[in-house]
Amino acid sequence: MIIAVGVDHAGAGLQDAVTASLLQDGHEVLDCGVREDYPDIALEVGRAIVDGRAERGVLVCGSGAGVGVAAAKIPGIRAQTIHDGYTAHQGVEHDAVNVICIGARVVGDQVARELVAIFANASVSDEPRHVRRRAKVDLIERDGLLANLEGE
Repeated sequence: MIIAVGVDHAGAGLQDAVTASLLQDGHEVLDCGVREDYPDIALEVGRAIVDGRAERGVLVCGSGAGVGVAAAKIPGIRAQTIHDGYTAHQGVEHDAVNVICIGARVVGDQVARELVAIFANASVSDEPRHVRRRAKVDLIERDGLLANLEGE
């Protein structure tokens, strides 16, 4: 799988650990570089996924929150700040998360390596309840506050 990796200035310390973990598991890394401002790098990783150059993405900033907020604004991106193993796989399986956001000031190298490995190796569930819920999220993304979830 091709995974886009991008970090802001505060996340730069985890870039090597994240990349090494992905490569070790046999994934290809699309290096989106380091940007001073987190919205810039979130947009770069988001574009790589939406354009089809990558299947998933990893974003790192100081807390994971900034890149998560910015990336989640991009249509087609399901970004989530994740700092534990359960959520790293469950977010992919149930919610089709395609971008994991990590805080370099929250987790260290080893935890970051574990999180991206779990995230990258998880598969999206095709269970009807998960498919139904993701379809509702898609409606919200498309229609915003006007989304009608009652018929779904």
